[in-house]
Amino acid sequence: MADEIDLGANPENGFGDEPMPQVAIITQYVKDLSFENPNAPASLQVQGQPRIDVNVGVNARKAADDVYEVELKISAKADVDAGAAFMVELLYAGLFGLKNVPEEAIEPFCIIEGPRILFPFARRIIADAVRDGGFPPLMLDPIDFGALYMSQQGQVGNA
Repeated sequence: MADEIDLGANPENGFGDEPMPQVAIITQYVKDLSFENPNAPASLQVQGQPRIDVNVGVNARKAADDVYEVELKISAKADVDAGAAFMVELLYAGLFGLKNVPEEAIEPFCIIEGPRILFPFARRIIADAVRDGGFPPLMLDPIDFGALYMSQQGQVGNA
């Protein structure tokens, strides 16, 4: 009979004495949504491609013990020669439960992984709002939140 080797695995708390990190999406929601079509109906009749400026921001805060709120703010403005075609702004958030997560991993999770999870839902809301405003849906390109975080960390280190 083969000898059994105990690797210290415990299904309740992971390997050894360290409990396994647990992450859960508690809920996600629209905090604020605004769509403006200031030059309608003329803006709906313009031919040609608009110039579109998109801005993205991330904010996170501790909401309760082991619960963090992550906010993803996306704003987009489309301009044509005749002026603004549309402006859309969305503040989309989620509550994440983080249990047994090392302190040094909380900020990267909230600034990289939280927004990565929320982005597809926010993208759809933006596309639907623009479409419902009478324009072709605005399909935002995927965002590399990890690269944005690293860039921000580099700027902070150089300040």
